[in-house]
Parts: sequence; structure tokens; C-alpha cells
Amino acid sequence: MSFPIRVGVQIHPQHADYGQIRDAVRRAEDLGVDIAFNWDHFFPLYGDPDGKHFECWTMLGAWAEQTSRIEIGALVTCNTYRNPELLADMARTVDHISDGRLILGIGSGWFEKDYDEYGYEFGTAGSRLDDLSQAMPRLTARLDRLNPAPTRHIPVLIGGGGERKTLRIVAEHADVWHSFGDAATLRRKSAILDEHGAAVGRDTARLVERSVGVDGWPADEADDLLAAGATLFTVGVNGPDYDLSRLAEWVAWRDAQ
Repeated sequence: MSFPIRVGVQIHPQHADYGQIRDAVRRAEDLGVDIAFNWDHFFPLYGDPDGKHFECWTMLGAWAEQTSRIEIGALVTCNTYRNPELLADMARTVDHISDGRLILGIGSGWFEKDYDEYGYEFGTAGSRLDDLSQAMPRLTARLDRLNPAPTRHIPVLIGGGGERKTLRIVAEHADVWHSFGDAATLRRKSAILDEHGAAVGRDTARLVERSVGVDGWPADEADDLLAAGATLFTVGVNGPDYDLSRLAEWVAWRDAQ
């Protein structure tokens, strides 16, 4: 399977009023992006730690109505904030509201303030990954039992680069692997992912799309990341202004390929 080159935007749901977030996702769709992501946290990740911030999944339900073409999703949902069966039902519901445009991004969680303030057990990086590994079959089983069923196979995006556990979970369950780092890092970890795929009997080189968060301009890094196997490139933008100028450059680069 060959994957098309796509560009996403991660609209950071912080330091802005909701009207500014709504405007940003509409402008991104008009610009021609393929996917709009938010993130699943309860407090800003940078800037004023007590600044404005909004919740992930209620926002995705709104985006499902406020957009018409682009895919939407979390980059990424924290597995341990919601029971897997509930998360499956939420995902199925947003899938229907959006007419089949949801990507189910999920990860093991890492932001300790979220856990402490909202009463979740933080545990360790290892225990959170174990929880994710145990949650994925439950989530999939619930999706298969829901009535009505999802409108399509909801693509699962798993984020993270841990070579022993995270990439094993990606190999077992993901349609998209989201990573961070330069082309050399992507190439090395991608090879490890394929080793895990061989171990679990899944052709991850063919079945798992490579996604990468990009901080720079396409002239500086796009061709190297593409050569390393990435086909989904996601630009982060922060409130309150949500400047999409760098995103526009990535869309133009995609269209030139």
C-alpha cells in the first residue's frame, strides 16, 4: 500500500477563546489541509500554565459539525483518561457526526499535571504503556459491538517513539504511527517498527502510515522526511492568533509533489 502525501495541522486548544479555535479550523480547511488535530490535555502545555484551555473530545464533536471535508482527530488522546469502552463509543459517535472523518489518535499519556489535578493515577511510563496495550483490544472489541457500527474502519493513530513497548503496540494495532524527530531518527525507528511488525505477523511497512510533527519550513526538511518514509506532515499552531503561514507553505509543497 502506498500512502498519499498529506498535511495536517494541530490546533493547540490553549490561550484562546473557542471562537478563535473555531475560526482556525475553518481557515485550515479553506487552506486545503487534510487533517485537523487538537490534543487531549486539561491545561496548557506551554505559556501560562493556568491559561485558557479546552477539552478535547467535546471539541472534536463540534469540529465534526463545523467542517465538511477534512479528517479530524486528537494528536493524541490519553488512553488512561477514559475507559476504553467509553472511548470507543465516543469515537463511533464523532465518526457518525462527521460522516466518517474521524482518526482515532491515542497514546499512553505523559503530562503529570493532568493526572494530579483530575485525580488519575500517574504511575510510570511503563505502566501507562501496559495500560495502553491492554486497552486496545477492549476498544476494538467495543467498536465491533456498537449499534450502529462505525461508518468505516476508524483509522487508529498511535503516537510515540519508545522502541521496546510503544512501537510494539503500533505494530499490533495502528494504521498510522506518529513520530517526532529528524529524518535519521524516523528512518531508524521505522526499521524497528518493521521488526516488531515481522514479530507479530503484520506487514507494517505496507500497512502503517508514517506521520511526523514538523517544526520547520518544508524547504528545510520536507524532502529528507519524505525520503525517510513520512507521508503525513503535521504543523502545530498556537492561540490566540493561530498563524497559518507556515502551514500554507507545507500545503503548497504537498501540492507541488
